[in-house]
Amino acid sequence: MKNSLLAPPVAFIIVFGASLLLYRMLSVLSFKKREGKDSQGKPYACGEDVAGQAIQPDYRQFFPFVFFFTIMHVVAIFIATIPAMTAGSLLIDEIYILSAVIALFIIYRK
Repeated sequence: MKNSLLAPPVAFIIVFGASLLLYRMLSVLSFKKREGKDSQGKPYACGEDVAGQAIQPDYRQFFPFVFFFTIMHVVAIFIATIPAMTAGSLLIDEIYILSAVIALFIIYRK
């Protein structure tokens, strides 16, 4: 009986049931949609009136930071998980770090 509760289908049903119960209990606290509001569905632009305009956000300055974050964290995870006993993989590690540095130079070139 103890091991059968840890079986994936049984554990899934238990967690799904607990999540459904929590969802139902917390739905009482959620905001209810009001009918007839004229501002419903209009874009919000910091109080500016943009009735006929389409809002197009600009992410060009955001992408270099995202790629920097991704590259640095992948390199950090790769370096942190290198086994300490393997001296033969040092060349591969150095090539990986060098390629990450080159990738960063490519991202921030002007």
